[in-house]
Amino acid sequence: MKDKIKYIATVVVSASLIFGFTGWFMLKEPTEYSESERRALSLLPDLSFEAVLSGKYMSEFENASPDQFPLRDLFRSIKAYASEYIFNKKDNNKIFVADGHLSKLEYPMKDDMIDYAGEKFSYIYDKYLKNTDAEIYHTVVPDKNCFIAKENGYLAFDYGVFAEKMTEKLPFSEYIDIMPLLSADDYYTTDTHWKQENIVDVAKKLSTSMGASFEDIFRENKLEQPFYGVYYNQSGLKVPTDEMIYLTSDVIDGCTVTNYDTGKAVEKPVYDMSKAEGADLYEIFLSGTVAVSVIENPAAAEKKELVLFRDSFGSSLAPLLISGYSKITVVDIRYIASSVLSGVVDFENADSVLFLYSTVLLNNSVAMK
Repeated sequence: MKDKIKYIATVVVSASLIFGFTGWFMLKEPTEYSESERRALSLLPDLSFEAVLSGKYMSEFENASPDQFPLRDLFRSIKAYASEYIFNKKDNNKIFVADGHLSKLEYPMKDDMIDYAGEKFSYIYDKYLKNTDAEIYHTVVPDKNCFIAKENGYLAFDYGVFAEKMTEKLPFSEYIDIMPLLSADDYYTTDTHWKQENIVDVAKKLSTSMGASFEDIFRENKLEQPFYGVYYNQSGLKVPTDEMIYLTSDVIDGCTVTNYDTGKAVEKPVYDMSKAEGADLYEIFLSGTVAVSVIENPAAAEKKELVLFRDSFGSSLAPLLISGYSKITVVDIRYIASSVLSGVVDFENADSVLFLYSTVLLNNSVAMK
């Protein structure tokens, strides 16, 4: 009798969970965006006779169902903790913990992506820079796996070889090596990016290598909000957050920034404090993802202009370079096609051009337009 009651109870509980979650799944309002993962979620498809017959409905349903499942973030955290502490997996969906850092595996080295990036930069040189007097430079920003992956038993490519291969693709450009100036501590523990307060020496190396002056008198400012980096929520693990510090100076405070990401000029501050209310505090640096920004420094000792091609690592670096330039044009070719730059970028008056990209983007350079 006791066994019969136990079996009945098991069936009732199991059925309640299955049908309860199924009903919840079908009736709940769709979630369009995941704040924790910072991405749009797949939505359940509209049911139609044609979609079912073609197989399209089930294909889209299969993609959307994991994104729309009830209590999704809770189950993601349970999976992450089970993988990390019960099953002792080295990573969870390529996210791993090492030396107090959350990071994401970036492996292997993709020669075709290096080739693609080289072709993009060469196209820009041939189309806009070849017949100018601008000095051309490039640097490679290592992701933090350069300092923590191999040492902790994770797959990692040779970052020195990576930089050499990239340099071979750019015979028109002088390479500035910043890797010896960096370590894992120069990066946020929950994010992919470097800390602005820790890269003053990097900014100085780049400025002086390009023949510009550099003032390293900065004031540290800290946001009250904790910084939840991109890996914090992707990992599903509750780890200590970072703090967000940004550097100001009299020169930076006197600069104006004009963004050209909406088809018209929009003036913004160097540090956009409206972004401090958003999900990603790193976007306070030059307003985050902007196709073209122009920073003007009225206090510059001489008229000197820099065109900086960059990914998101350049957002926090560019303000540190401005003391040596009257104007820095910051360009992100993930958000503007290389073929239309002549309409928004003044190459003729550029004294220097710097291609500054991280290994993360260079190894996935298909994002460049």
